[in-house]
Amino acid sequence: MKPDYFPNVDLYAVSENDSPVGFIGLHGDMIEMLFIDGDARGRGYGSTLIEFAKENGATKVDVNEQNPMALAFYQSKGFRIVGRDATDDAGRPYPILHLSL
Repeated sequence: MKPDYFPNVDLYAVSENDSPVGFIGLHGDMIEMLFIDGDARGRGYGSTLIEFAKENGATKVDVNEQNPMALAFYQSKGFRIVGRDATDDAGRPYPILHLSL
């Protein structure tokens, strides 16, 4: 069963040898999610999905401030910090960085 969140996001996957190794979720100009299987990291799949997202109008992404690897990845793709919230969407104390191209 598909969670309620997914109807609001267009999902796109990348595969290796007919097995999915990552996906990206887009909504309007926002990258809502990006996941690459740990065993497939460093092979360019994340970069491919980001380029696909940009070609399809994505210009924004939010990143947990406590995830410096994700922040560095997005910054290497041209995103820059344009804002910060002290809490996540649920009000928990996980600062969120807003990035934009």
